[in-house]
Amino acid sequence: MIRTLACAGVAWAVLGVAHADTVSVAVAANFTAPMQKIAAAFEADTGHKAELSFGATGKFYAQITHGAPFQVLLSADDTTPARLEREGKAVAHSRITYAIGTLVLWSAQPGTVDAKGDVLKSGDFKHLAIANPKLAPYGAAALQVMENLGVATALQPRLVQGENIAQTFQFVSTGNAQLGFVALSQVMADGKIRSGSAWQVPASLHEPIRQDAVLLMPGKDSAAASALLTYLRGSKARAIIQSYGYSF
Repeated sequence: MIRTLACAGVAWAVLGVAHADTVSVAVAANFTAPMQKIAAAFEADTGHKAELSFGATGKFYAQITHGAPFQVLLSADDTTPARLEREGKAVAHSRITYAIGTLVLWSAQPGTVDAKGDVLKSGDFKHLAIANPKLAPYGAAALQVMENLGVATALQPRLVQGENIAQTFQFVSTGNAQLGFVALSQVMADGKIRSGSAWQVPASLHEPIRQDAVLLMPGKDSAAASALLTYLRGSKARAIIQSYGYSF
């Protein structure tokens, strides 16, 4: 009897491997660190592998509309997945909100950014980095913040644009820009700012950064793609997401 059960266990294990699949996922750059952890947990728990590509949401939209074979998109906004659904590039009613992002004004240098963000008004810096607002929702939110604070025109000559939020973070972390608007997830570890100085931007100063995921048409028959969207709503993924400063 013990031998029979052991054999059955091996059979189930082989069956599980046979049904494991790989899902191609386009991931907004701000979600790089948490998604890497989620992908590892997803593979350990389901056997499915997530093949990740990171970049600007706007660029992914262009690639998808031109036939890029991504199966799932984790966007930095909620408008791009909705648009893809309307255009028939994504499966209808497959959208989920996997996170709500937080914008932060950050400098790699301690003491540069004050707790209220008044450095934007004092102008005690040469360059301010933001993500391209035409491609990256975090960049669009940064512009809204500056407009609402009444400093957008004055700061325009000092702006340097990253193609996406990852490049924007690189500008600031290397000191090429003294400060910049980045995603809280990029500078947070264990619920604290890892280094430098930061101002967590009040949500009232910009439109919510609601980040939606959607099942794209190349993934409509993929068990791995559907499993990943389900996994993102699970407790393990949500715990990882919250640990990087996102809310729901």
